[in-house]
Amino acid sequence: MADAVQLTYLFDPLCGWCYGASPVLRTLASRVGYSVVLAPSGLFCGERAGPMNEEFASYAWTNDQRIARLTRQRFTEQYRRDVLGDRAGWLDSGPATLALTAVALTAPDRELDALEAIQEARYVAGRDVTDSAVLAELLRSLDLALAAELIRAPNENLLSANRARVESSRALMRQFGVNGVPALIAGDGAARHLLDSPALFVRVEDLIARLQSTMGESSAVAT
Repeated sequence: MADAVQLTYLFDPLCGWCYGASPVLRTLASRVGYSVVLAPSGLFCGERAGPMNEEFASYAWTNDQRIARLTRQRFTEQYRRDVLGDRAGWLDSGPATLALTAVALTAPDRELDALEAIQEARYVAGRDVTDSAVLAELLRSLDLALAAELIRAPNENLLSANRARVESSRALMRQFGVNGVPALIAGDGAARHLLDSPALFVRVEDLIARLQSTMGESSAVAT
């Protein structure tokens, strides 16, 4: 059997478009012949974090409605009220990114489950996923107790791994000229190809056909 095609998924856990792409990503991850690797971009981390002000909240909600129409993903009024409407809130994906790295270190086959749970907690339940206590509770509900403990008391191993993942993702984005997320990089080594955001918002069968064509052309060239 041929090796699985690696799909490196560039994303941010607080990115609405990444939440919109989740069903397609889940389908890809479940298909034989594909291996999905999560690569957090740090879109809203560190110096890129900021306050949840009226201007950003309005911008986000407008985009969210476009995403909902395109993907049928849910963005609830509870999210609009409790997340976008919280003027004491902060747009910071650092804690959620750290939580995903904790899962990657302790139960790597469950990282996509954790990402989906974080997204649903934010966009459906209206919970504050910038709060480490909320994130730890979510991880425990997924039976990811080791990861939950790690983010309650982050050690240097976790922090170093998290920095390395974000730096690696940003280096890939620079290499491939990626200006935003979500995006997919198909393949590994020298035979890699970028599929940018629009590719993740088509029928999954069309995306798979594109992947097969792209990787098939790579094999032909290599031969």
